[in-house]
Amino acid sequence: MIDNYFIADQFSLLAKLMDMHGENSFRSRTYSSAAFAIEKVTQSLAEMPEDKLVSIKGIGDSVAKKVIEILRTGKLGALEDIISKTPPGLLEMMNIKGLGPKKIATIWKEMGIESVGELLYACNENRLTLFKGFGEKTQKNVQDAIEFYMKNQGSHLYAETEVYAIAIDTTLKKQFPQQQFALTGQFRRQVEIIDQLEWVTTATDEELLAFLGPDNYKTQETLEDIFSVLGPENVLLKFYRAMPENFNTVLFQTSGSTDFVAACQALPGWNPTASYESEEAIFSALQLPVIAPALREKPTVLTTKSNQATLIQPGDIRGIIHSHSQWSDGVHTVEDMAKACIDQGYEYLVISDHSKSAAYANGLTEERIREQHHYIDELNEKLKPFKIFKSIECDILGDGALDYSNNVLSTFDLVIASVHSNLKMTEDKAMMRLLNAIRNPYTTILGHMTGRLLLSRPGYPVDHVTVINACVEHQVVIELNAHPRRLDMDWRWIDYAIEKGVLISIDPDAHSIDGYDCRYGVLAAQKGGLTKQQNLSSYSLQQFEEYLANRKKLRGI
Repeated sequence: MIDNYFIADQFSLLAKLMDMHGENSFRSRTYSSAAFAIEKVTQSLAEMPEDKLVSIKGIGDSVAKKVIEILRTGKLGALEDIISKTPPGLLEMMNIKGLGPKKIATIWKEMGIESVGELLYACNENRLTLFKGFGEKTQKNVQDAIEFYMKNQGSHLYAETEVYAIAIDTTLKKQFPQQQFALTGQFRRQVEIIDQLEWVTTATDEELLAFLGPDNYKTQETLEDIFSVLGPENVLLKFYRAMPENFNTVLFQTSGSTDFVAACQALPGWNPTASYESEEAIFSALQLPVIAPALREKPTVLTTKSNQATLIQPGDIRGIIHSHSQWSDGVHTVEDMAKACIDQGYEYLVISDHSKSAAYANGLTEERIREQHHYIDELNEKLKPFKIFKSIECDILGDGALDYSNNVLSTFDLVIASVHSNLKMTEDKAMMRLLNAIRNPYTTILGHMTGRLLLSRPGYPVDHVTVINACVEHQVVIELNAHPRRLDMDWRWIDYAIEKGVLISIDPDAHSIDGYDCRYGVLAAQKGGLTKQQNLSSYSLQQFEEYLANRKKLRGI
């Protein structure tokens, strides 16, 4: 039977959505008042005669008819109609503490944001403060509330699980010094989205539960060779049972993807019953070089030359490419950003504030570009031999044109071209925009190729092969955006880009000094087999200057 609380919830949600859509405020208040009144009724509305509903304070003829509709059909047509016009992400946004209908309406209609993940990214970019009703404190409260909410959804970014995984690993090894533990699975392979943390261990289920149980870890699964628990952080911990003699075999089998492990097991040297003293011994038996865990995804890696010794490392990043200052939506001044680069040992900084179409991010007009370039010239004299390069993150418009004329684009040292608007596109539309932008001789780097936000927005569909081939033809670098919520381009296409000779650029897309760290971009790049020689941001200052000069000659600009 339909209870009063269900009916009240229907009216409450209807009122909120009407406010969000900017519909008649009198009607929305009527439905909101009705919800409040219905919650207070002690008698079940379902058991009352229909003609008596209007006698309840707060329920008039219009509301009574809708109550009857709910009782007869189990649903409210007006609510279903308005839900059909509402992006699903906005409904989810209503679960975030501190976000009422009016704030969500601003987020949706003025900021163009339609999901919780996009909103969190906007908070990270310091973008909410540009809009009425969103000061720094409100932005911080929204960010904290979203992070709390997302931690309870089951899937997590690698960056969000890393500290927790290492802490649990350290604790287990300290608690059980006589037993063996090794992280394995998704985390060991540096997968960008983590559904569970996995270990191979010689510890027993009883030992693990006796230790973890008092901290509110509950058993989720007990199989012949697997034991898993779920803790208060809502991360599944899975333990693969092993004995000392088969520990490395189990570690090897659980570290790779299903396809990778199957390809290895098909090789003549595979012996599942052998006792190996290390994973290196297993690769030796298979007559293979040691393959880094990050690369154990595609079977094709068995026939390539990528190995642990040549993979790019976080320390190989020499310059910060793609950063935003106070001139657009960044937190710090260009000078403060440059000095932070110098302090951290970087050789150069590429300032790439937003272009004029990005009004939501205080994008630069042509006049402000001239002012910024004059300012950068002064800073470069002051900070020699460190160098700040003049760039822009230029919006790719609806027809694939860039946001400025060629005369303006020619004043930059390099141009990062990115799609930021009208992301709901067919593949044909997306490809038209990207390919036109790639053909523009001033496009130096293609920014975050698909516009995805992990766990939040899938990104527009693209034909990766065609995009990569076009970048080869027009000498365009492809960005691997290192923000842990982007990691775009997807690492699964890096091997093809390397094969075709495309240069990748691991860039932080930094909106503050704290955002300089490219580490998660590097970890993703390792999965694609990238070396520092194939990464633009690993170039020294001299190499970077030479690259830009040579490219301009090649493109005749």
